[in-house]
Amino acid sequence: MNRRTFLQLATGSLSISLLPRGRAASSGSPKAGQIKAVAFDALTTFDPRNVDRVAEELFPSRGAQFANLWRTRQFEYSWLRVITGRFTDFWSITHDALQFTAAALKLELNDSQEEKLANAYLELQPYSDSVAAFRALHEKGIRLRFLTNFSPNMLQPIVAKAGLAPYIEPHLTTDLAHTYKPDPRAYQLGVDAFGFSKEEILFAAFASWDANGGKSFGYPTFWVNRWDVPADSLGTEPDQTGNTLLPLVEFVTARNL
Repeated sequence: MNRRTFLQLATGSLSISLLPRGRAASSGSPKAGQIKAVAFDALTTFDPRNVDRVAEELFPSRGAQFANLWRTRQFEYSWLRVITGRFTDFWSITHDALQFTAAALKLELNDSQEEKLANAYLELQPYSDSVAAFRALHEKGIRLRFLTNFSPNMLQPIVAKAGLAPYIEPHLTTDLAHTYKPDPRAYQLGVDAFGFSKEEILFAAFASWDANGGKSFGYPTFWVNRWDVPADSLGTEPDQTGNTLLPLVEFVTARNL
């Protein structure tokens, strides 16, 4: 497996054709201890394939390739900025990665196309199970927040349009810590905001590397493996895995009995 393929798998972006199959959570008993809050990565809840659609519209037959490289470069840039101590917000990284992608694929990208592609992130739709899962957790008294690399201007419009606002508390974006996941300072935002111990906060990850990061930090972790990609071999495993948020609700319910 080459480096590019590995990174695509790690970010959950190898192929838009890997659709969730509704698989229930993997077997195994949850560890003891009640869950009082859940911190979600944004892509556990919002489907990024709108970006692929816009890319295909602008670059016919190249859309999937464009979107996959763009997503991969977004995360590469965020990790490199943490390592080098040169933080900039994720919206800026999104634009930088977009320009790189066009150059790498030798595609002309004018200002109008760049704006349309970037704004596709502001139009992400929730997965069909997302709103029901948030509602169910809220009704159980579980406190909910997003803990994501997305900048506030990326997260606020999609949350409002999805109707999730009544169920969640103010967002935790890594902008607040001037870093990105999997830096422990990013995961610490959840502890500071909720005021609970790590063991009382479930972290819901979209990407395997993020599930590893949350688990290494000390959170009980649920990997929402929407696209059924292989797990990374990074020395830790999530407490549970499922293809949607509904097994996550079941996991929290069972843990809190």
